[in-house]
Order: sequence, then C-alpha cells, then structure tokens
Amino acid sequence: MSEHGERTEDTAGQLADGGHTDSATEAFVAHRNLLFTVAYEMLGSAADAEDVLQETWLRWAGVDLGTVRDHRAYLVRITTRQALSRLRTLGRRKESYVGSWLPEPLLTTPDVAEDVELADSVSMAMLLVLETLQPTERAVFVLREVFALGYDEIAEAVDKNPAAVRQIAHRARAHVAARRPRGVVSPAETRDALEAFQRAVNTGDLQSLLDTLAPDVVLLGDGGGVKQAVLRPIVGADKVARLLVGGLGRVADAVSMLPAQVNGHPALIVRLDGELDTVVAVRIDDGLITGLYAVRNPEKLSHMERETVLSR
Repeated sequence: MSEHGERTEDTAGQLADGGHTDSATEAFVAHRNLLFTVAYEMLGSAADAEDVLQETWLRWAGVDLGTVRDHRAYLVRITTRQALSRLRTLGRRKESYVGSWLPEPLLTTPDVAEDVELADSVSMAMLLVLETLQPTERAVFVLREVFALGYDEIAEAVDKNPAAVRQIAHRARAHVAARRPRGVVSPAETRDALEAFQRAVNTGDLQSLLDTLAPDVVLLGDGGGVKQAVLRPIVGADKVARLLVGGLGRVADAVSMLPAQVNGHPALIVRLDGELDTVVAVRIDDGLITGLYAVRNPEKLSHMERETVLSR
C-alpha cells in the first residue's frame, strides 16, 4: 500500500476510533471500499487509487454536509473527478514506461469471485481492455456498467450533459464488447487450465504446455525496468512455450508456484528462493489460455501481501 494510502486509511480510522461521531468520517469509512474499487477500475493501479482516496477525503472533509442529499453519490463524484485527473497523468507516465504496462494485481477476498460481474470488471484481461478507452469513456463505462449509476449522476461526475453521457456509454460498450473475452469463464475452468499449465511448466513438458495454450496466445511481462521481463508482447503458442520452459528451467530448483485469488480470479504466485517474484494472471477463451500476464515490477506487488476488499 502506498504511503498516501496508509495515511488515508489511518486518518479515517483514527477519527472513527477516537470517538468522533462526525458524519463525514462515518460516510467516508462506510463507502471506502466502494470508492477504492471505482478508482482502481479507472486507473488499474492500487497505489494511485489509494492516492485518489486521500485526495477525496481531503475534499470531502471540507464539504458542508447540509447541502449533500446523497453521501454515496457525492463521494463517488469526487472520486471520479480525482481519478480522471490522475488517469491523464498516468497516461503520460505510461508513455515512458519500460516495456509493457500491466495493471497492479490485487490479492482479493473470496466474496469478490462470488460477484461474477465485479470479478469480471476487475480481471486483468478486462482492465487491459479498459486501458484502450479514452479517460472519459473509461469513467462512464465503469460507473454505468459496473456500478449501475444513472446517466444524470454520471453526467455530474464527468462534467458532461446526460445526452452526451449516453452517447459515450454506447460507444464505450461497443468498444469493450469487441475486445473482451468471448464468454463467461467459470473459476473451475480457469483453475483447471492453470493447473495443467503449472504441471507442464514444472515438468518442462513442452507438448503438455502447448496443449494448454491457444495458437495465438499472447504473453505480456511487466518488470518496470526493475526486473527482467519481456519488453514486447510474445505471440504464438510455440514461442511462448519455449520461452517459459527455457527460462523457468534454468531456475527450476529455486522456483515455486502457488495458486491464489487475484483480481477475483484464480492465478499463480511465483516465488524465487521463497521471495515473491511474479504474479501470473491469465485470460481464458474456449478452454485455452489466450493471454498470460506476468507482473514482476516490485512496486506493483505490494498488494499481494494481504487481501484487498472490493465492493460495488
């Protein structure tokens, strides 16, 4: 968790624990998980989402609550505006990022997987699809499709009129529909594919590994210039399989892979000499792995040490 994120949580927590019954604090604490989820889905970065919550709290603390009819809606509006501002900054940062930029993985609580729509919206595959939207399109899509906000509420959050928001929502839905995984994949199906993948990698069985991968599978690696990772997408089952078998074969004795619940879906945590090294998430289509997302950048692995609560 970022330094700013800890301050946000601590500030609200201390006020609540200190006996203050101030309704601003109560409202912020009550909706904190929702606000974090909104910010994270807009940014794909937990550290930046925590910073957005800090900024939201500072603005919320100065609001005259007598003028606020709906605390939840008002807080979502502040969070959305702060996230939009940060999203534009993040876009400039990504332009100079070393290699592929992947969303920051979260170790999530079991209830996230039980909410199929929420789990789908925070999956690594979906967050990468959302990366292809313009900032306002992303905000509108998230608020409408994930959180079911009305067009009037969204219009206030993104400073557009409701008619324009409807148009943006329609455009964003079509864009996402063309790029999202083709069907709903059950957790059991993902687990089966990952188990077969893990067995093949552990045994170095190239043919078994090829059997788990779609012919056009894409491997993306994110080392952030800190850890070694593929700098460009690797496309094709044969190339991906040979890279994995060759690379992991060299450190086989030091590597362990354990299943985990990441962004609401089964994934693998790779440890090297017992230390957290990589989080591997997958995209599944028609029972085969079509996307492999390997996050190695240490700055993006801090939310893998404890579970993150997400809510709608």
